[in-house]
Order: sequence, then structure tokens, then C-alpha cells
Amino acid sequence: MRDVVVTGIGLVSSAGEGLEAHLTALLGGGAPNTDATTFEPFPVHPVAALEWDRQIPKKSDQRQMEAWQKLGCYASGLALDAAGAKEDAALKSRMQLIVSAGGGERDYAVDGQILTGLAKAGNPGVFLNERLMGDLRPTLFLAQLSNLLAGNISIVHGVTGASRTFMGEESSGVDAIRIARERIASGQDDIFLVGGAYNAERADVLLIYEMGGFLWKKPYRPVRERPADGGGMILGSGACFMVLESREHAASRGAKPLAAIAGIASDRSRRRAGSIEGALHALSKRLGAKPDVVISGATGIKGITDEEQAALKDIAPGAAVHATGDLVGHMMEAQAPTGVALAAGLIAQGKAGEAFVTSVGHWRGEGAIRLTKA
Repeated sequence: MRDVVVTGIGLVSSAGEGLEAHLTALLGGGAPNTDATTFEPFPVHPVAALEWDRQIPKKSDQRQMEAWQKLGCYASGLALDAAGAKEDAALKSRMQLIVSAGGGERDYAVDGQILTGLAKAGNPGVFLNERLMGDLRPTLFLAQLSNLLAGNISIVHGVTGASRTFMGEESSGVDAIRIARERIASGQDDIFLVGGAYNAERADVLLIYEMGGFLWKKPYRPVRERPADGGGMILGSGACFMVLESREHAASRGAKPLAAIAGIASDRSRRRAGSIEGALHALSKRLGAKPDVVISGATGIKGITDEEQAALKDIAPGAAVHATGDLVGHMMEAQAPTGVALAAGLIAQGKAGEAFVTSVGHWRGEGAIRLTKA
């Protein structure tokens, strides 16, 4: 099995742009950038202002993308720059792409009209079918396809190897990295661009998660403190992409590795009392984790966050624990890539020898990634 290393990271969120800005914010502590008024009572972590032209030069490309697609394209460009691959057309032509993504964004005007009319309709079922067929344009539907982010990355940045898009909220981010790592380690492929993007500044997603009882509705508090007061997650906008490649491939093109991905494992336990704690213990044992730093993807939701904290006391006694939710908010499909990126950055800076990254989904799915020095 070949070693798999991280050679480039592109990261944008409420903490700013680039890996250095995020590590500075992570190590500096303090409350993250939070918007508590736009979607009151739900706080969100809005993405920092970006100069889109720097990574998406054509205005026509920018116009036809929704926010989450622009975030993903932008972060992809940063990752390619960091890996020294941006100007290498031949390398990008065989670079493979794995994206973790949710669905597209809604047409609020159409949604509002349908919901208003539905309440007064004599036959709600017939009314709903007629409006959906008449009001949802094919072009609107196509713009919402999850694999359009991969398509836009290919168009804008010229990454034209095989492409895969995974859906499934937090677990899709874990599995995107897992599949890329396993294919590189086995010798099937040499280099991947992998990551995810999320736009939290949307009334529709806030409505969906609030209907499930998952959102925090009070002023910002750190992830670990929320369960004692009912619990809940604060969503965050952003994107994270990474260039992963075999150690030999990186050396052949003179790319300096930041860290090695020593192992990654995922699970989908039945959510009962004690299941999260048990799953994390099993995952850490499978990976042989002995970390001196932990990057936790905990949501702040009552029960599962408590169990993760209890498990980490056994898995990583004495290790520094950082929560991505306290830095960028909860970025769903981009949460696991963000955790891996931060861990790789800490290792590259010599602030950690081995890192353990967790991803416990708000509803389903558990994952863990072990990183070591390159």
C-alpha cells in the first residue's frame, strides 16, 4: 500500500480565506464571525467576502453558479494553487475529482406561491402536481443538480479526469476522502482533488433543520457548552478542497507534502444511547489512533456531542481538542474535509505529530480520519 499525502489545501469560510487564516483563527481562539440577525432567531456563520474573479475569472461562469458552487470552485482553485498544479494542464487532465455535495438552492418565490395556494386548495394533491409541473422550469431543476459543482470545477479549472459526486450530508465528506485515499493507496490512481462546499445562508435549509429540531436558536456559544442548554448546531457557509496524491507522485513533481492520511474509516450506527461513544471507540481502534491533537466535527446537538466528548477522553487523553464548529460553524458536506485540512495544517506547522479527526453526523453517519507527519 502506498502512502497518501496532502499537498494542497483550499479553504474558505467565516474565518476567512486560505489555510493560514484558518490556523491563526483556530489557535487564537475567540468567538467566530456570526450573523445573528439575518435569519433570527437562527445564528449562522457567513462566509467572508471573496474576490470571485481571482479563482473564477469569467463573469459568465460566476452568473450561472449558485453560491455553494461558487464557493466550491473558489476553494478548488486555492487548493490547486497551493499544490503547484494550477498551471499544469497535463497534470489536471488526469487528476481525478471527488465532490461531496447536497442539492441545489430553491426558488423562494415559487415555493412561497405554492405553499400559500396549497392551504386554500380544494384538492391539495392536484394543485401541488399542477404547480410543480408548471412552475419548476427544466433549467431551474438542472441548476440544482448536485454534480454541477464537479462540472463547474472541470470547466473553470480544467480538472478533467474521472469525476464522482457523493451525496449524504456529513458522511459524503468522509467517504469522498476515503475513496480517494484508498484508490491512491492501492495504486489505482495517483492524484485527486477532493472536497465539498456548503451555503448555510438559505432560509430553506434553516427551515428543514429546524423542523427536525437540530438548530441552535440562542446567541453563539461553543459547541461543547450547547448540550447543557438544549443543544443545537449553527450552520456555516464555506468550502474546503484538497489535493491528495501518493508520496511517490508528489516527489516526482517536487510537491511538498503537508501531512499523510494514515487511515480513514466510516460507520453508520443505529442512534441509541451509547452508540456514538461505541462507534468512535471502534473507529479509533481500527485506525490505531494515538493523537496529540483532535479536530472534532461535533455539531453541538445534545446527546451525540456529549457522547463524543466522553469517547475522546479515552481515545485521546491529554490531547488538545479543537471543534470545527467553533471556527467555521457546521458545514455539512464540507465538514470532514475542513477537519482534515486543519489537522494537516497543524501537522505541517509542527504543532502536532498525529491528529484524529471526527465527523459525527447530526442525524446519521460516523467517521474518523488519522493523520500523521508526512
